Amino acid sequence: MAVEVCSIASGSNGNCYYVGNENEAVLVDAGISCKEIELRMKRAGLSLQKVKAVFVSHEHTDHISGLPVLAKKYKLPVFISEGTLKGSRLWFEKSLLHHFTASEDVVIGDLTVHPFSKLHDAADPFSFTVSCNNTIVGVITDIGKACENVVYHFQQCHAVFLESNYDEQMLDKGRYPFYLKNRIRNGYGHISNRQALDLFLQHRSPSLSHLFLSHLSYNNNCPKLVEDLFAANAGKVKTIVTSRSRETEVYKLAALSALLQNNFDAFVQQPQLAFSF
Repeated sequence: MAVEVCSIASGSNGNCYYVGNENEAVLVDAGISCKEIELRMKRAGLSLQKVKAVFVSHEHTDHISGLPVLAKKYKLPVFISEGTLKGSRLWFEKSLLHHFTASEDVVIGDLTVHPFSKLHDAADPFSFTVSCNNTIVGVITDIGKACENVVYHFQQCHAVFLESNYDEQMLDKGRYPFYLKNRIRNGYGHISNRQALDLFLQHRSPSLSHLFLSHLSYNNNCPKLVEDLFAANAGKVKTIVTSRSRETEVYKLAALSALLQNNFDAFVQQPQLAFSF
């Protein structure tokens, strides 16, 4: 069973990521309007009817602004930590609201979503891996630095949405006030292109096939810079620079022979919540 991945939106103005198979799918974050999510998914040939849940990474506006309307319109279960819900000040129908905790797997059909904590300036921030048939897709953005959790889960991935937020020189020379520059690079904000490249070069899995460079800053980065930097270092890994203004194409990952089976077995032996939608 192939795994389908697509960036619906990625950047400081809104984030939404799709991971699914032929039967079901999940979204990670819904930081653009419901109408725009519908439009972009339709252009990509994806159906919202197949989406069975939305997982929320943290409460910043660019990750949740479209969530209330989307969840209400499509009756989508929302998986969100208690800390993030409190920080977001959002309200959802009780029947749609589900809490998760760190390292507690959530099973949605043949998809297993694994939340893990990270460093970011939010109330209770999480990133996720989504696995299906031994294929693991990571959504790892809004990370202040490559902490042990980030490194470990990045190492498991066959495809990953990885933050590459800013170019260090552009940030230094840009117009942002000092306090904001410091917030971005203080270890609880975002990682730079260079830091993302270091993580990739030092810790990528031999089975990593697709690298989606994500959450680029509009003011402090340039897609061409990111593309050139990673193209020169990626080898056989396909690199895709995601866009804030439109969706990527849908990439299909064939079920992989379990090169990392031992790691995967250890990874999935966690408490699980199973849901049928």
